[in-house]
Amino acid sequence: MEHSFDKDYWETHWQERAAHGVGREMSVNDHLVREVGKLDTGTALDAGCGEGAEAIWLAGAGWQVTAVDISNEALQRASLQASSQYTNPPEINWVEADLDVWTPDDQFDLVTTHYAHPTTPQLEFYERIAGWVAPGGTLLIVGHLHTGHHHHGDADEKGDHDARPPEKATVSAAAVTGVLDPTEWDIVTADELTRTVNVNSGSPVQLDDVVVRATRRRSA
Repeated sequence: MEHSFDKDYWETHWQERAAHGVGREMSVNDHLVREVGKLDTGTALDAGCGEGAEAIWLAGAGWQVTAVDISNEALQRASLQASSQYTNPPEINWVEADLDVWTPDDQFDLVTTHYAHPTTPQLEFYERIAGWVAPGGTLLIVGHLHTGHHHHGDADEKGDHDARPPEKATVSAAAVTGVLDPTEWDIVTADELTRTVNVNSGSPVQLDDVVVRATRRRSA
């Protein structure tokens, strides 16, 4: 089933999950920890933060985090999660905004996104947020890999068991790196990986990921 992934879709998605007492285990994405864990901290943008696991981890690691999502429901859950996880929660700037039209006031040392599904074409979204990386900064994109097929029982990373990632929301590593101007970017990671996770039903499913990390070159 195809979705528009607009504000109404995401508000309904998170509200229904809350009404049914559904919530995915709040564990930070392994790709983020591996790719960012050894970087010097600075300012960070989590584009499409959802319930906030990655934003909270970044803030706890010392980053100054701005976390943006189109859903007010998701942001409320993220803020509550931060408060419950820390006695003195790290400061996070939670922003409710449509990333297709929102523009930050400043660039960031790190811009990252994890399985965000915009209303615009996926690659256009990645190209847009890449423009928000400061010179010398890092772009980390973690998305659904386009393999031409889906495993039986796949679930969306955000926990939607009824909707496998549609083809329009999937990419390949080559496609992502292709939107990054080679005169401006150094590609550090361009991986296509398959992993097994347990979703809310407790059943293991396979998810295909694309992970791209790039560093924006400083001006000469």
